[in-house]
Amino acid sequence: MAIQFPIPFTKMSGTGNDFILIDHRTPFLPKEEMPAFAKAVCERRFSVGADGLIFLEKSATADFRWQFLNGDGSWAEMCGNGARCAARFAHAKGIAPAQMRFETVAGLIEAEVVDHSVKLKMTPPVGLRLDERVEINGQEQVVHSLNTGVPHAVLFMAEIDKAPVLEWGRIVRFHEHFQPAGTNVNFVGRKAGNALLVRTYERGVEGETMACGTGAVASAIIAGALGYVQAPVQVTTSGGEQLVIHYRLEGREVSEVYLEGPASFIYEGMLHSEAIRSRR
Repeated sequence: MAIQFPIPFTKMSGTGNDFILIDHRTPFLPKEEMPAFAKAVCERRFSVGADGLIFLEKSATADFRWQFLNGDGSWAEMCGNGARCAARFAHAKGIAPAQMRFETVAGLIEAEVVDHSVKLKMTPPVGLRLDERVEINGQEQVVHSLNTGVPHAVLFMAEIDKAPVLEWGRIVRFHEHFQPAGTNVNFVGRKAGNALLVRTYERGVEGETMACGTGAVASAIIAGALGYVQAPVQVTTSGGEQLVIHYRLEGREVSEVYLEGPASFIYEGMLHSEAIRSRR
């Protein structure tokens, strides 16, 4: 299938997590070619640049389905900030109503668009593990974990501004304890009241991002399970913006999980053939 250039796209941001969105309801790119395409157009400075790429496609069971790829071309099951951007994009483009459902690898996602904000009903989290000991740089650290559509490890830090996000993030991301899939890694600081500050090392981006929706959800739920906060929980991201996490927690059973926050349009443009010449 020959790609016809130029290709219209939209750049969006979900609390600093940025994405390229493409309407792919009339397909032009085979699925097997999507990873190389994503890796190329997400490359900063040489192409559009983004944390991830989202294709919106037709669905037989929902308003649409998405194909989500990280900036390195790897597939991701779910992304909370990306899902909020996809929902607002779909509503703005007439693809879906304000209250919608769409397919992801992690399951069916429900979303509601209200002005510039989107509230997502997340798939039920699984695999809650608390107070595990994991060796990092020769010392045991207390690590908690939860899968909120994608796997997340959570470490609470006394001084969040001094958290070794890159150094420890790389170690934990590939640690044997979290193989074979690896994990995202969240460094969490407690604030007054039901509030947290979260910094995330993202799998697939392989660095700290300005926000991670599924990481904010994992951090809020684990903080609740440890008795630090009660829902709804306000999470301040590395980019300084806020997400609100709603959930019901009974013992270790988690249900009715919602992620609420802004999804912003940045710009629209046209991709030319030179944009997909990866230099990596």
